[in-house]
Amino acid sequence: MTALALPTGEVDTSHGPILYLEGVSVSFDGFKALNNLSLYIDEGELRCLIGPNGAGKTTLMDVITGKTRPDNGSVFFGQTIDLLKLDEPAIAAAGIGRKFQKPSVFEKLSVFENLELALATNKGVWPTLFAKLTSIQRERIDEVLLTIGLIESRWQQAGDLSHGQKQWLEIGMLLMQEPKVMLIDEPVAGMTHQEIERTAQLLLSLQGERSVIVVEHDMEFVRSIAKRVTVLHEGSVLTEGTMDEVQNDPRVIQVYLGD
Repeated sequence: MTALALPTGEVDTSHGPILYLEGVSVSFDGFKALNNLSLYIDEGELRCLIGPNGAGKTTLMDVITGKTRPDNGSVFFGQTIDLLKLDEPAIAAAGIGRKFQKPSVFEKLSVFENLELALATNKGVWPTLFAKLTSIQRERIDEVLLTIGLIESRWQQAGDLSHGQKQWLEIGMLLMQEPKVMLIDEPVAGMTHQEIERTAQLLLSLQGERSVIVVEHDMEFVRSIAKRVTVLHEGSVLTEGTMDEVQNDPRVIQVYLGD
């Protein structure tokens, strides 16, 4: 493994997907968390991953981000970046960002300062927080504030935000790092109906510009954002297709959706 930071611009998607996994298996004490799994994500695509607990969704994201090393298989970012040769910081620097289910923002800092910290991730966080921002950096923060719907809350302490707003802020912190691929885990858990609708709008606004992979259990939310859904079961891809195709698949009904 290497910690070499690869610029986002080096990702070659001219001849295929931006992210692909082929024949990936991961075992923990004899349990196969992933079992010969193959997955292909196109540039600019918004893909939803669903499946019962234990299907392998979290392990899949752990493999993509370098947290877990597979027993076998290939994991490539574009045509040339072998993610299995990189550690977690290098994968993040290459352009793959991850947002976990529970928001982790700096609650004592303002919304603006949280985004400023995210901008400073690769430059030494605390010294940069007190450095003077360039006009381009300020414009970037304003742009992200507008995207996540928090421009009027820029000086509000992050700890005072609603649960949904904290989720949006963390998505904004991810956006500050300019990822090509974003992995987002259960973004609407615990949200109000209005917050869920706003989150759907936010994620839909990102597709095309970035590839977004969303793991979610809320099927109504998945239907509102997904053109393509991948169903995992026992560490493998059970099926892929539109939400209608997936919901009407007898195998999916049996293992996940129920009658």
